[in-house]
Amino acid sequence: MDRPGRLLVSGPLLRRRARTAFTCLVLERTLTATQKPIGSGFDARSTTGDVLAHVDLSGRTALVTGGYSGVGLATTRALAGAGARVVVPARRPDTARAVLADLGDVEVDELDLADLAGVEAFAERYLASGRGLDILVGSAGIMAPPLTRVGPGWESQFAANHLGHFALVNRLWPALAAGDGARVVAVSSRGHRMSGIRWEDPHFQVEPYDKWLAYGQAKTANALFARHLDVLGQGSGVRAFSVHPGVIDTNLQRHLPLAEQVAMGWTNENGTPKNPDMFKSPEQGAATSVWAATVPLPTDRGGAYLEDCEVADIATDLFDMSTGGVAPHAADEDEATRLWDLSAQLTEVNAF
Repeated sequence: MDRPGRLLVSGPLLRRRARTAFTCLVLERTLTATQKPIGSGFDARSTTGDVLAHVDLSGRTALVTGGYSGVGLATTRALAGAGARVVVPARRPDTARAVLADLGDVEVDELDLADLAGVEAFAERYLASGRGLDILVGSAGIMAPPLTRVGPGWESQFAANHLGHFALVNRLWPALAAGDGARVVAVSSRGHRMSGIRWEDPHFQVEPYDKWLAYGQAKTANALFARHLDVLGQGSGVRAFSVHPGVIDTNLQRHLPLAEQVAMGWTNENGTPKNPDMFKSPEQGAATSVWAATVPLPTDRGGAYLEDCEVADIATDLFDMSTGGVAPHAADEDEATRLWDLSAQLTEVNAF
């Protein structure tokens, strides 16, 4: 689930709002045509079935993190249904195997994205198989948990949502480069608007932890990662995109008490959706990831942020979370390059 409605601002969010408003005015003038819709013919209610109606993925290999729950599960089902062999790395492999038992050509392996040694071990197993990799969808993620530190003291959302995927893609780069026009899809969120990269304190070691700023930073990181990966990967025929799946009722909000969800306007007191029309089904939520992974897109849209099976425009109001678009801070190549360098330093992995 993503945060619908208008973003309430106070404290650090209020201060960041003033800085972001100025940044938007500057960056909006400098962004290229990358973030311009192309008239895809699909929309917010399109499903994975609509997107893949005439797509045959026989002989292709896909990998979907988080591919056994929520939108990730819908992505796995869609790609497998179109003929792809799908690899699902899972923190709970036994659970994943049980969930995916009814699918045909799906392989489950163990992976915890917050454990870089585990990421390396998984990648070594995959590369040892000698297979290429045509599609990688980074769908796994966590949202707004209590402060949790992993590895060398990293904040868990930045670590699992971004750094783990960064390390995974770089470790698997030989397989991606060996594919025939591979695609990498980073699942971001409209929540990226809540924060750019906190360059001076990305792990909240100085300022007090704010779970929503941390989530926003991690989702901005997903978008910036895809943008720079596309620049680096073009020479090998690999293209990358980030996507906002939409508002879907999944277990992503498992860390949020019911009272907080009620206060934010998501649910009624009994836990039912307050406005069912604002929710997508998992198949609708996964449609943009599947579209990004399989449909030919103009070469000048590489690295773009996508939503509703379309290239998103630049957001005009970052604080109205019911409106679409990507924040300039999540579509800026200088920021993307800087994040790549920081991520490579932190993970000690860089395929380039």
